[in-house]
Amino acid sequence: MLTLYRSGDGPWHRMPAGRKTVLLLILVLAVSLLPPVWPAAVAASVLCVACYAVPGVGVRELGRQVWALRWLVLVAFGIPCFFLGVEAAAVGTVRIVAAVALAGLLSLTTPVAVLLDVVERALRPLRRVGVDAARTALLLVVALGTVPTLARLAREVRSAQHARGARGIRVFVVPFLVLALRHADDLGDALTARGVR
Repeated sequence: MLTLYRSGDGPWHRMPAGRKTVLLLILVLAVSLLPPVWPAAVAASVLCVACYAVPGVGVRELGRQVWALRWLVLVAFGIPCFFLGVEAAAVGTVRIVAAVALAGLLSLTTPVAVLLDVVERALRPLRRVGVDAARTALLLVVALGTVPTLARLAREVRSAQHARGARGIRVFVVPFLVLALRHADDLGDALTARGVR
């Protein structure tokens, strides 16, 4: 499974995983619930930069995260732009990117095994209503790794296109979907082999 974890000794790395998860969840919810106006987009951007600017992570890492989300940015901006106008689409896109980047900070500064343990402990009380905490935690951690995996696949398809001189969205979409579906099959096979059904 792909992991985003980057080792370090900054404040985010040293913070206990449970506390860090709750704090980043609150920040993501705060950014998501901001009103769709320019000052809110600026506030979300400033908050995101401030969270990444601490020692051990860095603003350059934020740039890499945003660059990996460029296709999400195109979709998140393009479709609402058509229906809501440029301003509303731009503000909404900034809020989405800030929320995803803040969520990504958790997997950047927390090893997958520790993150899996935190999520499993948080979900344990839900066993009374039939929730399998271990399986749900694994699903959430795998989902966190899916965005960077899809970003890597998109880069590979784009590189192959440029090498062949091919251009156009249709030339990109078909091989990207094939690779994404193949990855999903491989991931499903790997989970089944480990007894997850």
